[in-house]
Amino acid sequence: MKGLFLTIEGVDGAGKSSHMDLIAASIEAFGYEIVSTREPGGTPLAETLRNLLLSENMSLETELLLMFAARQEHLNQVIKPALVSGKAVICDRFTDSTFAYQGGGRQIEAKKIQSLVELVHPNLQPDLTLLFDLPLEIARERINAERQLDRFEQEQEEFFKRVRAAYLARAAAESERFIVIDSGQSKAQVAAFIAKTLTERLQAHLLVSPIK
Repeated sequence: MKGLFLTIEGVDGAGKSSHMDLIAASIEAFGYEIVSTREPGGTPLAETLRNLLLSENMSLETELLLMFAARQEHLNQVIKPALVSGKAVICDRFTDSTFAYQGGGRQIEAKKIQSLVELVHPNLQPDLTLLFDLPLEIARERINAERQLDRFEQEQEEFFKRVRAAYLARAAAESERFIVIDSGQSKAQVAAFIAKTLTERLQAHLLVSPIK
């Protein structure tokens, strides 16, 4: 079986983590063994870089380069081996996050980001991407109530407006890859939409039906 690469994206507080088990179950129904991972992170070295990225002040260029350094390690050690062995990789954030946060939020030129894409993973992109989208005021309420905020979560509203706009622009430009989820709905409504839509898209992508 050919490996499957699915990524999960969205602004902080969009509710991605609440539906990870459902997403995994929907993919397992097609006979896949699941590898769940995240970015930045996924390996000991990449997790060390993640801690730096979420806590330490740094220049925009350093932030961007560390993101791709962590991604290179993650690809080499986790993602590529899993895909080669025919597994399904579910990754919480990937390069779309870089275009959204460093590109949209930090306003780094897209061509600079793309040059690093060409260096790190020129021939690999997700097969499907779930984008959890909701009004920013709801997202901010959720994360403020849940945890101590990291360096990115402490950014101002205008930053997150640019992040969200960048995400939605990418989704519009690559509608065959993206599934946009209105995560401002109830958890049950979101779950029902994911189960139905993800299964339909996987069936169309893989040209097979779920295993009974």
